[in-house]
Amino acid sequence: MLKEERQAYIIHQINLHNKVLSSDLSVQLNVSEDTIRRDLNELAENGQVLKVYGGALSKSFQFPFQDGNVYAKESKKEIAKKAISLIQNGMTVLVGGGTTMIELARLIPNDVQCTFFTISPLVALELAEKDNIDVILVGGRLSRNTNIVTGAQVINELSEIRVDLCLLGTNSLSVDEGITDSDWEVVQIKRAMIKSSQKVVILSIAEKLNSNQKMRVAPLRDVSYLVTDLEPSNPKLSEFAKSLKVL
Repeated sequence: MLKEERQAYIIHQINLHNKVLSSDLSVQLNVSEDTIRRDLNELAENGQVLKVYGGALSKSFQFPFQDGNVYAKESKKEIAKKAISLIQNGMTVLVGGGTTMIELARLIPNDVQCTFFTISPLVALELAEKDNIDVILVGGRLSRNTNIVTGAQVINELSEIRVDLCLLGTNSLSVDEGITDSDWEVVQIKRAMIKSSQKVVILSIAEKLNSNQKMRVAPLRDVSYLVTDLEPSNPKLSEFAKSLKVL
């Protein structure tokens, strides 16, 4: 594989999953970790990714307010529009972080009357623009890698609430493994969010479906709804539709 092809693959994986590890890319591309590190350094110097210890982050995820940065933005807007149909006046809703959640917060109609809890300061800022929404930002240590709050304090606060609906993005989702992620702190926070919710909604672009990360968040049976950028009748969703409602 040529260097240009290898780096294109790396950029796509970073945009898709927000974060990649050098060790994983080395296995996927069958090259040394030194080669991957050189690629990541070059991509970072060119402003295409953000280099961190052990891997790299997506600029799209870190700077979602900069035009042109967000990966698959139109697909994420379509997903957000579908997910909003599940929100009803009077609900208490728990919202995760990420670019799809920011799009959802922007698109919520101004007349919706709900209470929103969120672990994302960026999502909270967007929700605060709505006149009839009460916004409660769960407190904790802000993770620079994920732009959400993490730690024991967050998990303790989440254990004390019970919400009608939890809206979560995902790193990967499959029928066999359910929700998976590559960040241990994120896994713990998402587990606590799911536990505090009556119904869980996963928002995911189709490219993330049928993929797995190293750490399991929850099995598919814990999810009530899957919202994607595909039509519900799409064959790619048929196996998921056996376990949950697809939008």
